[in-house]
Amino acid sequence: MKKLTDLFFKLAEFTLVIMLSIMVIMVFGNVVLRYGFNDGIISSEELSRYLFIWITFLGAIVTLRENAHLGLDTVVRKLSLRGKKIAFAISNLLMLGCCCLMFYGTFKQHGINATTRSAVTEIPMSWVYGIGYITSVAMGLMILAKLLALARGRFNEADLIQIQDSEEVVPVPSAERGRP
Repeated sequence: MKKLTDLFFKLAEFTLVIMLSIMVIMVFGNVVLRYGFNDGIISSEELSRYLFIWITFLGAIVTLRENAHLGLDTVVRKLSLRGKKIAFAISNLLMLGCCCLMFYGTFKQHGINATTRSAVTEIPMSWVYGIGYITSVAMGLMILAKLLALARGRFNEADLIQIQDSEEVVPVPSAERGRP
């Protein structure tokens, strides 16, 4: 199961790189065409917008796995171990509820999006917004796995704080600081 999960995330990361590369090439190419030749590719703006939607949602999946979403841990750090477990469970249950709402909303909109086509490329909008299915299911499964691990007692106290400090200063040994 771990290999399958790792494969899914490697595929997601590879897809993100490809999508971002295509988006950059289309936008840059369109800028060059507009300023250099007073012409442009009409579909590049629309496709770039749709790729941006997919990049955002796929990036959210990868970010959840790495616990890299923004968070506020001021209160949680002050709680006891039991309080941290309760806060962890509540926050993950709320996120699971949001995943259910996202899936339900995508499902409710699917019929409308399937019959609506984009203005330029005429892609069915269900392909554009269908990423809601993938995101809600993937994130929901990850959250369920976290809740199951919590119920089985497989978390230590540090794992209960689900954010990474991006502003942490990494201590540098004094020999590397260039001290005389």
